[in-house]
Amino acid sequence: MIVKNDLLGYQKYIIYQDTELFSFSTDSMLLANFATINRKTKLVVDFCSGNFPIPMYLTLKTDAKIIGVEIQKASCKLAQMSIMENKLEDQIEIKNADVLSIHKEFGPDMCDLVLCNPPFFKINENSNLNQRQEVTIARHEVLITLEDIIKEAAIILRQGGYFAMVHRPERMAEIFILLKKYQLEPSRLQFVYPKMGKEANHILIEARKGVKKEANLKILAPLFVYDENNQWTNDILKIYNYNKEE
Repeated sequence: MIVKNDLLGYQKYIIYQDTELFSFSTDSMLLANFATINRKTKLVVDFCSGNFPIPMYLTLKTDAKIIGVEIQKASCKLAQMSIMENKLEDQIEIKNADVLSIHKEFGPDMCDLVLCNPPFFKINENSNLNQRQEVTIARHEVLITLEDIIKEAAIILRQGGYFAMVHRPERMAEIFILLKKYQLEPSRLQFVYPKMGKEANHILIEARKGVKKEANLKILAPLFVYDENNQWTNDILKIYNYNKEE
């Protein structure tokens, strides 16, 4: 069933979702907020866009062109509905395409920022796969791997461009190895915790292409999602803009 939800707490944007498909989560909002946007940012590409929450959020931060790449047609249809509803056609472009070959369309050294909220989990004999293929594709590395994503980002990024990703802490060592392999230098890292006293369950990581900054990796202050009363912390509320004047 297709439903309309608020993307942000103060009803800035409406986003269409299908209750049978993979819905966007706080992960996407954290990543969109974390990514570096500056006055030099002209072209942004979001891999594995789903129903496009990240491109929509980024329009609050930049006037740059934003292109979302999503392989699943159903998600792209939802994204098209949301973009038209919010009159964002002039800034956001939808590409129903495979990230694996996206460099052939964009060419090398073209993008200022690439983001990705990827499938988190590898496929193995213990994988807990969803009965719906669309959900499995969003959660597990069925059609694309972590290395595929980092390799494609490295090709299309310009020198000095940024790559930002949200992922699981248990894959952090693998992420760093792959970033180095494709000449993406880690520049910022933030651990995300469900609440105080719990283990981190996500990381936000940023790297730059062709920039040697080994001694300057910044470990940001931890981000806590819920407080002791199981309510969103002020940091999360700010990201969702609940405290913004309309």
